[in-house]
Formats: sequence, C-alpha cells, structure tokens
Amino acid sequence: MPHLAGNFAPVTDELTAYDLPVTGAIPPELSGWYLRNGPNPKDADSPHWFFGDGMVHGVRLDGGRAVSYRNRWVRTSTFTDGVRVRGENGQRDLTAGAANTHVVRHAGRTLALVESSFPYEIDCRPGHELETLGVHDFGGRLTTAMTAHPKTCPTTGELHFFGYGGITPPYLTYHRADAAGELVISRPIDVPGHTMMHDFHLTARHVVFMDLPVVFNRNRPGMPYGWEPEYGARLGVLRRDDPYGEVRWLPIDPCYVFHALNAHDDGDQRIVLYVSRYAEYGDNVPAFLWRWTLDLASGTVTEEQLDDHFTEFPRVDDRLAGQEARFGYAASGLSLGADRNPGALLRYDLHTGAVARHDFGPGRIPGEAAFAPADDRPGGPGWLITYVYDATTDTSDLVVLDAEDISADPVATVPLPQRVPYGFHGNWIPDPVS
Repeated sequence: MPHLAGNFAPVTDELTAYDLPVTGAIPPELSGWYLRNGPNPKDADSPHWFFGDGMVHGVRLDGGRAVSYRNRWVRTSTFTDGVRVRGENGQRDLTAGAANTHVVRHAGRTLALVESSFPYEIDCRPGHELETLGVHDFGGRLTTAMTAHPKTCPTTGELHFFGYGGITPPYLTYHRADAAGELVISRPIDVPGHTMMHDFHLTARHVVFMDLPVVFNRNRPGMPYGWEPEYGARLGVLRRDDPYGEVRWLPIDPCYVFHALNAHDDGDQRIVLYVSRYAEYGDNVPAFLWRWTLDLASGTVTEEQLDDHFTEFPRVDDRLAGQEARFGYAASGLSLGADRNPGALLRYDLHTGAVARHDFGPGRIPGEAAFAPADDRPGGPGWLITYVYDATTDTSDLVVLDAEDISADPVATVPLPQRVPYGFHGNWIPDPVS
C-alpha cells in the first residue's frame, strides 16, 4: 500500500544518538528541541496513513551543537493494550488513540495530539528521553476528544481548542484553557452532522469553525469520512468575549481544508482567514493557498485563490497567531498521501503577494517547517526548521533555513542516524528561560 512504502514506510527502531555532525553552523541562539510527530505503526501495518501509532522524532540543539537525536513511540493505551473504542463502562474510550498528529507546548506541558482522543504528555526536559508521562485530560475536566490543532493566544496565553466526533450530538464542543493550563470553558455547539473538522481559526476577538462536507459514515469501509458536497460548507463565528453566545454561520463554496495558515480581525466587521484549500476531499486533489474575507455586516464571504503552487502544512511565527502576520510559510512537494517533486519551502508575503522559494533539489522532500525566533520581536528574524528526506540515499536531515532569506543555502544541515518517515506536525520547543 502506498502509505507503507518509500518514505511513508515506518521505521522499526527507537534510537538515541549524540553529537551529530553539522554542515554549516547551528545558530547559538537555538537551545531546545525540534520535535515532529507522525504515524509509525509498531507492527509495520495500518489500514490508512492517518491511523499509525504516533512517533515523535526530536533533535536537541544547544550551544551551537546538534546535541542529540531521539525517536520514541508515544505510549498510548492503544499502543500498549491494543486498539479499542469502548472502555469497561461501555463509553467511548478517549484514552485510546494514536497520538500521531502534532506536538505542542502549553503551561509547561508538552502534549502529543490526535483529534480522536485525549492528549498524551511527553517529557522533553533537558536530559530526558521523550518518555510518555501519561494521558492528560485537564484533571478530568475534558470529556471530549481534543483537536490536534489548538491555538495559543499570544496576548492572554490561553489555549483554544475543540473536540468533534461521536455518534450522537453534540458533534462539536469548544474548549478554552487558561494560561496556567486549567480548562475553564467547554461549550457544546450545535452542528447538523458529524464532519471531519481538523483545524479552526483564532483571532484577537473571534473563534471561527469550519463545518465542511467531509462527513462520517460508520458503514463506509476504511476511512469512515467521505466527500458529501450536498452537506454544504460554512464558517461559524463566535466572539471570544461571549463564549456561550451565538455562533453566526456564513456559507461558502463546498471545499475542504485540513490546515489554516493564520487569521486576524480587520476592523470591527471583517475577519481575514488564510487556508490551504482543496476543491474537494479525495486522493491526488491539490491544495492551494486561499484567502477568505468574512464581512460580518453583510454576512458574506469573499473567496480568493492567492497562488498556483501546490502547498500544504502552512505556518506562521506562532507569536502572531490570531494577529496580522505579514509572512507565512508552507511546504510544496509533500501532499497528504503522495510525494511530488520538486520539494520546496515557500515564504509568502501576504501584503505584496510575493513568493520566495527554497528548492531542496531532486528527490529531496521537506516536511512542515516550524518557525524558531531569533529574538523577542514577533514577526522578526528567525529560522525555519524541518526534516528533509533524500530519496536518492534513503536518508533524512534536519535542515535550518534563514526565514528572512529562504532562498539562500541552508544555515545548517544535520544528517540523522536513521530515516525520518513523512509525518505531520511539530514545533520548536525552546528551553525554559531560567
């Protein structure tokens, strides 16, 4: 099967290696972990790429050195005890899941995420081995699954997220945790069906949900979600200062979006969203960067395609999440299910429309790139960090690029002791400031 072949194929060993070789120079400002999560079935078999057991690959940088590489499976209850859906009480078992999609930091916890279940905490303190510490359900307050794409407000430190799914309503619940990590809001939202809601949007004043026509059907073989354009497509706007208030729904053309780049308020009555948009959900359908402008006064959405490059895994400097960010970054070459040459990272100037590009060369495919800041100025200088697979040698590198000069040669390249399979999302996790 394609999702078990080439660089989609899992690796079988957990390794630890120290003092990695470096071509170029690791910026001395970088002290912490680059962590990236992805599916890696422990028995080397899974029915779909999305279902493999989560494995976190981490490179630790410190003092201008590539100190170590580690890869560790996330020890979920599914990994240790086998696949199950129901617990002993017959209820949906939210500890059971792959934890294979993202890894984020909030309130001192590093969480491995998948949208079908609870998060799992992993230990990435200096000197530790990325061990799984256990399931995290916010002290028992979380009673739904948690999206793999939570948003941290850079102003308040709050973590905004949602859970979707279930056989019966409510199919969607909005959650908010405060800066200390306490879950303080859980609000059900009425939607007509169980759709695959992978991501959402946060601005300084709003939360925006995407209710799109990829609909669950338990009788559908394999992947239980399928394209049903007759369901319709709409965006739901909720005011952050009124979290239990009205959700206002604005219709858009049927489409699908896995990943949002960023969003911001534009005055009192407009919201601007950037997304990697698919015309429909299906194999070999490309995604392109689009802008949606929501006019709250008229209740309409203007939809614009901004570029004709196939792009996925969009990111910004996370210190500008929910605020206007001039620059965004995306990967070109790796789709959700197929690799497409040539592999590149793109830098979008969202003000001028200019696109800068870093090509990695024949057979070299990057994954999602995380932004690591160089100083304390949001939107200022920094680096893009990613794993790059080389099909000619069947090896992988950690690559560091200058985010302000993305077309230049890499700042640093770190050959890794084993191949890193294609995966999903990760982050630069800086060491705590002492």
